[in-house]
Amino acid sequence: MKLIPLSLFLGLTLGLPPGPVRGEATLPPAPPVEDLVLEALSRAPAIAVKKARVDAAREMEEPAGALPDPMLELMIQDAGFPDWTVGEMEMSMIGPQLSQGLPFPGKQGARKAAAAAATRVRREEMESLRRGVALEVRRLYAEVYAFDREAELLDVSRDMVELLAVTVSHHIEAGDMDQEAALKARLLTSRIEERRTNLHAERTQTVAMLNRILDRPAGADLGVVTELPIPVPPPPDLDSLAEASFAEVIVRNAGVIAAEKSLRATRLDLRPDFMLGAGVGFRGNLDPVVNLRFGIELPLWQGKKQRPMIRAARAELDMAREELRDARATARAEALRLRAEWIRTEEQVRRYEESFVPQTSLAFDAARSAYLGQRGDFSTVIEDFNMWIEARTGLAEREAERFMAWAGLDALLHPAPDVAPASIEGETR
Repeated sequence: MKLIPLSLFLGLTLGLPPGPVRGEATLPPAPPVEDLVLEALSRAPAIAVKKARVDAAREMEEPAGALPDPMLELMIQDAGFPDWTVGEMEMSMIGPQLSQGLPFPGKQGARKAAAAAATRVRREEMESLRRGVALEVRRLYAEVYAFDREAELLDVSRDMVELLAVTVSHHIEAGDMDQEAALKARLLTSRIEERRTNLHAERTQTVAMLNRILDRPAGADLGVVTELPIPVPPPPDLDSLAEASFAEVIVRNAGVIAAEKSLRATRLDLRPDFMLGAGVGFRGNLDPVVNLRFGIELPLWQGKKQRPMIRAARAELDMAREELRDARATARAEALRLRAEWIRTEEQVRRYEESFVPQTSLAFDAARSAYLGQRGDFSTVIEDFNMWIEARTGLAEREAERFMAWAGLDALLHPAPDVAPASIEGETR
């Protein structure tokens, strides 16, 4: 059975940083998380879909304010019908007629403004999605960090258990103990291997989800995540900032503006449109006749047409305002939740660093020393060894949760980055 160096064993019992991950030492380190965020923002298919919708909405702005297409007609007027009398009778003529519809003053501008407001809604929806993509990349990256830290600990723990098993075998050969300790050592090895297998599957699934966002092949390897950026605490005026900066609030506010402009444009439909026309009639050898026309649309059916549309537009505006009010309430609640999550994870990280990790190192070291000096029980060694692992994996999980809380706060307060955000310090853990 393979032995590990005594310096490594002592380092483990004293709580010093473990060595490289066995089986993963050749993997390159993962890119920094903010590099992956920028990659996702430039490659994510979901963002490309939203961008196409923004482009399509923008293209509809000019048509919304354009004039109706003119109408070209051929006019035939035959005073002696059914006989053909053009050129013979003064009232008989043939010629082209051109007419152009003219919306009531203000209608074109109102329709174009409504279309531009709809484009803004699409654009804000895209920005909201970009925030969500950045948040999801950071969240998955933090999960992989916790997996990789636990995998590192399990690999080193496996080596430690092998050393303990050798020590147990020596005691059994010397007649100092029975077979129970050897069975427990093998059981502990099996439990480590079981967790290692589950951990590999969980990590593979998480990396596949991350690769989907990055538009990479599902099996593309991320590399080993060895550190997370250290986030800064939330600002003291988080509540007021959240209500103004929350992506959903911005989207819903744009929706209210769009509904207002749509209602204004719909109300203008009660005003009549106009028509201008001109034409020339040719009468053969007689002089041609020029005619000019002016028409006005009569909204006689407004009770069945325009007014129901106005009521519908007013209802849409009421709905948009309620959605904005709900989004503001959601922003306040989300700010409170994330602040509580930040405080919890920050306190837990500190508790693990200052208490759990050093105390489990001391406890395990004491149990190991007592066992090697034949003053302790092997079950105590295993129990303290499990607490040693749990403390370090728990620290990695709390660090990941703290980073996720920061990522949620950043998505709540700031647009998705075009460059790495300044609110993360350069120092890394």
